[in-house]
Amino acid sequence: MKNKKHLFFIDPIEKLVTKKDSTILIALTMQERGEDVYVLFEKDFFVQNANGIQFDCYRISGKINESFYVEDFKVEDDSQVVSIDSNTAIHMRIDPPYDSRYQRYLWMLNFLTEMYGVQVLNNPLGIMKHNEKLSAYTRELSLDSYVGTSLAGAKKFVATLASRGVQELILKPLDLYQGIGVQKVGLDGFEGHFKAKCDEFKGPVVVQEFDASVIEGEIRTIFYRANELGTILKVPKEGEFLANIAQGAKYSAVELDPEVKAECLHICEKLMADGVDLIAFDILGGKISEVNVTCPGLMVEVSSAMKRNLALELFR
Repeated sequence: MKNKKHLFFIDPIEKLVTKKDSTILIALTMQERGEDVYVLFEKDFFVQNANGIQFDCYRISGKINESFYVEDFKVEDDSQVVSIDSNTAIHMRIDPPYDSRYQRYLWMLNFLTEMYGVQVLNNPLGIMKHNEKLSAYTRELSLDSYVGTSLAGAKKFVATLASRGVQELILKPLDLYQGIGVQKVGLDGFEGHFKAKCDEFKGPVVVQEFDASVIEGEIRTIFYRANELGTILKVPKEGEFLANIAQGAKYSAVELDPEVKAECLHICEKLMADGVDLIAFDILGGKISEVNVTCPGLMVEVSSAMKRNLALELFR
């Protein structure tokens, strides 16, 4: 990727926690290696099929500390005009949800690959093809899951779980992230919660058994081109069930189970064929629960736990 212009397509800075943002860690690491790095904001993004394309982009600065968190991050005030061509790589780092806004950007990015030969990471068609939850559910080592808006179908699924002694369920929307919309419910009142969740998020809902092992922690492991970069265990705050670091979960390095790693590698090889190289897996109770491809995160935290900058390993 030497000599390319690297444009990181990102959300507005005010939406990011820059000190632990994976995108910024990757961008600053590339810049330290001498790569030509810019950030590109939504307000400056467009496509056209005539007269070429020039984006207003911005240089960045900052320091990566000994724990691999970012300090003194700054976006330069003055923009620079960057011409788009086959020597351009755009890193798609807009955060989910995968909604109509997100889909439009993927279409536009794919247009740039076809019209101008731009390289987009992860590949937009690959992102479109592989839903982060459904990609996990196709594998043998995955959670038993129902996805849909059919109450009749959900009731049959829940009845099967109940026959196995399951008492609590997890409901969550299909296309959100960071624990947004995740709810733990009992069997009593399930129907009302399910319908309310479908109405609230205007689409399919995931129904699963609540796995109490989440109290002991959920695993996040990051892979690049079918190589494991690093793995952590995220343990929820006492009394909580969401292993979300942004909500207070603690984390530490952990070794990935060989059987689970083999499953991750199988998924990586399948997705690499569609141009999806960077993947973050969530694993609960020894089973893959999510295959994060839209904007794989926690690289700062995993780097800190592993005591090495994982962004450097994207170049090996």
